[in-house]
Amino acid sequence: MDADDSGEDVPPGVPDVPPRRANVPAEENADAAAEENPQPAAESRPAAERPGDDPAAHPGADPRPANRAQRDSARGTRVRAALTAGPPPGPARPEFWRSPLRGPWLTSVFGLILLIGIPVMFVTGLLSYAAYNPDLAPINDQTPNKGWLGFYLFSWPTDPSWLYRLTQGVHVTLGVVLVPVLLAKLWSVIPKLFSWPPVRNAAHALERLSLLLLVGGALFEFVTGLLNIELHYIFPGSFYTLHFYGAWVFIGAFVVHIAFRIPVMTRSLRSRRLRTELRTSVSETRPEPADDSGLVSPRPAAATMSRRGALGAVGLGSLVLFAVTAGQSIGGSLRRTALLAPHGQEPGPGPNGFQINKTAASVGIRAADIGANWRLVVRGPSGEHTFTREQLLLLPQHSAALPIACVEGWSTSDQHWSGVRLRDLAAMAGYREDPPEVFVDSAERGGSFSSTVLRANQVRDSRSLLALHVNGVDLSPDHGYPARVIVPDNPGVHNTKWVTSLTFGATA
Repeated sequence: MDADDSGEDVPPGVPDVPPRRANVPAEENADAAAEENPQPAAESRPAAERPGDDPAAHPGADPRPANRAQRDSARGTRVRAALTAGPPPGPARPEFWRSPLRGPWLTSVFGLILLIGIPVMFVTGLLSYAAYNPDLAPINDQTPNKGWLGFYLFSWPTDPSWLYRLTQGVHVTLGVVLVPVLLAKLWSVIPKLFSWPPVRNAAHALERLSLLLLVGGALFEFVTGLLNIELHYIFPGSFYTLHFYGAWVFIGAFVVHIAFRIPVMTRSLRSRRLRTELRTSVSETRPEPADDSGLVSPRPAAATMSRRGALGAVGLGSLVLFAVTAGQSIGGSLRRTALLAPHGQEPGPGPNGFQINKTAASVGIRAADIGANWRLVVRGPSGEHTFTREQLLLLPQHSAALPIACVEGWSTSDQHWSGVRLRDLAAMAGYREDPPEVFVDSAERGGSFSSTVLRANQVRDSRSLLALHVNGVDLSPDHGYPARVIVPDNPGVHNTKWVTSLTFGATA
């Protein structure tokens, strides 16, 4: 039937569509419709008629370029426009920082102090690590997989007997004393942390990266060190591992930063005389001349403190921290002022009344572990030998005046120890000449350093003892009764307490 014969009107403007033929595949009907009403190609149609070209014809359609490369290009254009438009409001704008004291000279003074102090801290820290003899046995090494970072390790000496006490005391005390200087240095350069644009070129990017590692590394090292002093292990993992690797990251960033900044620091220090600044009052304090350092405020406020006052406040803070810290290392009457000492004052009067790192209860020592059934086992080429405490007391007794020094920075004065020489016990085990290293085990049930390995030079020293008495009396349980190791110039945790066995010639 033709369309005109159907009796239905065709709306104007609607093209005639040939009727679908019965029993004919859909593909042939579609082809016939296409032949009857051919559509112009999209490319040949006017832009206004192309599907999808008019966003208004598709409400909710995304007007952004559909192509990912185009979107990335547009995004990059917006980022470049934002960077070239100037810094956003806030700390990225130089006029946000208004202190008239900030400038290259004051920053360089603080930097010079840190330039002297930080290398001393780093070297004494490396020496502290070497004192543990970490390359001797796995149980001595709290920083596994250190690789070439242990390149400098050597056999830790036993003379002078106070060497570890000195190096660790300097390391901890100096770290505490430098805290105000570090904070002042960070305050003086804080505008640089917000400089705009964040990165200008490859050299600037390297400097910014070193600055990030420097500031982050410094804060990490100082914070973990202070927490260790106070025995607050709130950070995940071992303090030794974190502090060791953190120190290498920090010192690497420090060296890179110094390489960039040492010429600027030298020029800045020469620009003003320290004596003149120390004589300048608040009313006479003026901002440093404007330069390209980014430290001098373009809109400084009136001075409320002189540079002399700033240096004095930092120096006073360091002096106060020295007064409340150094006594734990120096000892004597100054120990009463050591308010930051991790264990407070002396644990009590009497011959055993000196500081303790860990108590018997804290490491699970029970009365039965150190009672009448306690035995010492000595092993070597001649076999295994077992001693009661009474039998050890019948052996030749020797004495030595030695301090105890710990990684937290505290130390005792010389205590008078007496007991059996380690080299005499080595001889009984079969090493009559040149005794080797010894593996020392204890009755501890918890905590680290329950065992240790001592080097041959430590075993051979005549002052190295299996101590049974201190200051003329039996050891107290907290000081290691029935027997403990005491070795000159040895970190406190390696002077193992509650000793149960000595295995000569073994490292595990």
